[in-house]
Amino acid sequence: MSVLQRYFMSEIVRSVLFALLAFLSLFAFFDLMGEMQSVGRNGYQIQHAMLFVLLGMPGYVYELMPIATLIGTIYTLAQFASRSEFTIMRVSSLSTMMAAKILIKIGLLFVCVTLLFGELLAPKSSEMAQKVRLQAQGLSVSQQFRSGLWAKDQIRAAGLDGAVIGTRFFNAQSITSAGQLESVRLYELDGEFHLAKIITAETGDYLGKNTWQLNDVTETVFADGKTQRDITAPLAIRKSAKETLVSEITPEILSVLFSDPDRMSAYDLLAYTRHLEANNQRSEQYQIAFWKKLVFPLSVFVMMAMALPFAYLHFRAGGVSLKIFAGIMIGVCFLLVNNLFAHLGLLNSWPPFFTAAFPSFFFLSLAVTALYMVERR
Repeated sequence: MSVLQRYFMSEIVRSVLFALLAFLSLFAFFDLMGEMQSVGRNGYQIQHAMLFVLLGMPGYVYELMPIATLIGTIYTLAQFASRSEFTIMRVSSLSTMMAAKILIKIGLLFVCVTLLFGELLAPKSSEMAQKVRLQAQGLSVSQQFRSGLWAKDQIRAAGLDGAVIGTRFFNAQSITSAGQLESVRLYELDGEFHLAKIITAETGDYLGKNTWQLNDVTETVFADGKTQRDITAPLAIRKSAKETLVSEITPEILSVLFSDPDRMSAYDLLAYTRHLEANNQRSEQYQIAFWKKLVFPLSVFVMMAMALPFAYLHFRAGGVSLKIFAGIMIGVCFLLVNNLFAHLGLLNSWPPFFTAAFPSFFFLSLAVTALYMVERR
């Protein structure tokens, strides 16, 4: 690593960390103020609110890293320009291409940090934050529907590997913070979509390897695949204390129903997308979120490319502050366009990769155009 590259890296890393810390402090304050209205209710105390806000910070690190990189890089390059350091570097044979290569190498560090937070830390911390709130309030996880949560999977002849012989609709009224299902109902249909079996259970515990243990089970079997349309169809009703169930549905899949796709890891999004496609369900929202997860860390390079033209701009007064303000506006616009395209792509059925990648390509083209213009000057 050259002396010039080490100098660039030390200055940019310091500036990016400062900008990121400032943003995190601001968002933490707003989140804590938002949680104060729940403090004192159902055992939810100030320490729980502070822990909830703290566990939400990795998610903000992931979301704010491109903007922090943009502002930190602009600030560093603006300081170089105001002290005429960048001019001296250019006179000493530092070309635009060489400066871009230095920024790309530094950007790799921030891309790795963004991937680390987006794939490992943020999903886990978001899940822990929800558990902290639920356990403190003594509540269960449930959907905002009276019927509880629903999922769908396929019934196979031999566990998970045999031929598909039917369809199962999975319903649970709620999930406790420990992951136990409450008031479970299973509706099993045969290959001709006739109701074949209804299974109810008081609770359900996950044993691992796609196996559930149902407790206090009542199983109603409709003979020969007949349904209530034929009131003369004989029924078999069996009760048991415990039964095991092999299903494609896992706690990870159920947790997706309550999770924000933008806070999930790419691995979980891919697994859930495949599950939806296997059951002939719409998966566009999760496909777009999956591609955004892959493209978003690369936006760090786009933001550094947007920052490079600022090194060639010189102002007599207020230069650094004006450039930082411009960087904040560019970062906010990028996030707005990125989120807007996700919704537009979902509404208009655009290809998921195009929906996720277009904002980054658009801002990259703007950066290249701006760099070309300032170089010509």
